[in-house]
Amino acid sequence: MQKKVLFIDTAHPILAAQLNEMGFQTDYFPDYSYDDYCRIMSEYEGVIIRSKVPVDAGLLHAATSLKFIARVGAGMENIDTETAEARGIICLNAPEGNRNAVAEHALGMLLALMNHLLKVDAEVRNGIWIRAENRGFEIKGKTIGILGYGNTGSSFAKKLQGFEATILAYDKYKAGFGNEWVTESGMEQIFEEADILSLHLPLTDETQWLVDKTFLGKFHKPIYLINTSRGQIVRTADLVEALRDRTVSGACLDVLEYEKFSFEDIKQQQLPEVFQELLRFPNVLLSPHIAGWTHESHQRMAEVLVDKIRSLYP
Repeated sequence: MQKKVLFIDTAHPILAAQLNEMGFQTDYFPDYSYDDYCRIMSEYEGVIIRSKVPVDAGLLHAATSLKFIARVGAGMENIDTETAEARGIICLNAPEGNRNAVAEHALGMLLALMNHLLKVDAEVRNGIWIRAENRGFEIKGKTIGILGYGNTGSSFAKKLQGFEATILAYDKYKAGFGNEWVTESGMEQIFEEADILSLHLPLTDETQWLVDKTFLGKFHKPIYLINTSRGQIVRTADLVEALRDRTVSGACLDVLEYEKFSFEDIKQQQLPEVFQELLRFPNVLLSPHIAGWTHESHQRMAEVLVDKIRSLYP
């Protein structure tokens, strides 16, 4: 009987094409719900997901033939990896595929914010020519703290090489990664010296709401905050308070705590007043969870998963 892979979410066409070449039948049912997937899951040896539905214990117990789960992305918080591993199901992701995209986006947001580019673009388009009041700040000479030194954190550090800044990186679960452009650091040094903080963390019980009032209050200088990881790592109400009292100089947010589970939209009917206040800060730059979603990374993540799946079938 032909091996089958279920696509719960879309992916670059190269992924299905390569799986077909490996002998897999690939199926995609865009209108299916969670219950529909539970009903058919026993037919499949592999499943391709992004974030449409949670791959939880209920779905996994229905997946009696499943050998692998491949997520087109980096984060794994929507997969019950503990249950999957207990059932002998291999969990794959593709952080190698979008690390460059995330790093470039983080740098682009930072440059735009520090140089008021959105503001001045709008002014010039409206015939307003203001120079002195729109002076920007340079990255050169600043100290940049990177929290989490995996694929995206290390890629961001590499992008900063030519800016003549001091790069400090902290990763609770890594050591010995310092090199010519980044200094391995403790959090106390980052709290004391950082002018800019960039978050490159997975969402876990340990990191949820990590960046709160207490955390932000530990910095010795006002900081620029960059978050291209997960929205629920930052408590928005506490960030707004820090922006209000200027302990945070500005924020670049590609992710928000108010995103829906699928990351495809925000919870429009459940947005609190504090979010409306966040929108009123001219020193906050927002994007809709697209840092890792370039045309190139779309294909690259598919290619990474093809290689990882192929390695399961030597």
